[in-house]
Amino acid sequence: MSNWRQSRAKSRSMAGYPPAPNGWTIYAIGDVHGRIDLLKEVHRGIDADKHGVGTTQAVEVYLGDYIDRGPHSSEVLSELIGRSKTRPTAFLRGNHEQLLLDFLNRRSLLSQWKAVGALPTLLSYGLPGRLLAANTPEEEVREALRQRLPAEHLGFLAATGSYVRMEPYLMVHAGLRPGVRLQDQQAADILGIRNDFLDYNGDFGYLVVHGHTPVEAPDFRPNRINIDTGAFATNRLTCIRINAGGPSVLVASGPD
Repeated sequence: MSNWRQSRAKSRSMAGYPPAPNGWTIYAIGDVHGRIDLLKEVHRGIDADKHGVGTTQAVEVYLGDYIDRGPHSSEVLSELIGRSKTRPTAFLRGNHEQLLLDFLNRRSLLSQWKAVGALPTLLSYGLPGRLLAANTPEEEVREALRQRLPAEHLGFLAATGSYVRMEPYLMVHAGLRPGVRLQDQQAADILGIRNDFLDYNGDFGYLVVHGHTPVEAPDFRPNRINIDTGAFATNRLTCIRINAGGPSVLVASGPD
């Protein structure tokens, strides 16, 4: 079944959404999926925006799924690590990062990971093509990845978080289980929930900014904002800015 979900409505007007807290500007970036070209375009847009409005109290929040599907996962992680050294940043874990970490921790799931885009990631780390054949023992692939994955990349992945709360906004990868307190949410839901979250029209206690389920355009709902625009396939990586005027789309496409 496809991960794609047809947006049920055009992007809503941003009028009426609350401001960011305490004078902050939040830049929230959707699922990158190995598209280093689009990520660099978003970074140029953020830097230009900060320069244009003189933003000083700002944070960049990345919603996870940095790897897989697109061709440059290794370069994406290097770019994000470099970004974190010069600017306030927060990095959430997506289900694709969790798959990589689980695979390294000796869970037998290579076929599952391959089905959702592992091969471009493994190739980006220089694994030889012969290791990616279906009959290659999983442990051989695991050991090859261990040898080639930089310690800095592994440390980055291990340090990714579950959510960022800047009330009234909550940034999370996939969503929340309705009716469950934030502190009681399960990792499986935070990383992978779909319909039970997406179809819920009630109050989550926060205005949830999320990715994970690709939509054609940033999708503004009364209780959530979906900014996963399927970068790996659409050439559109979305970044929204949330400031005193509420949320607005800063970048929603990459270079032609």
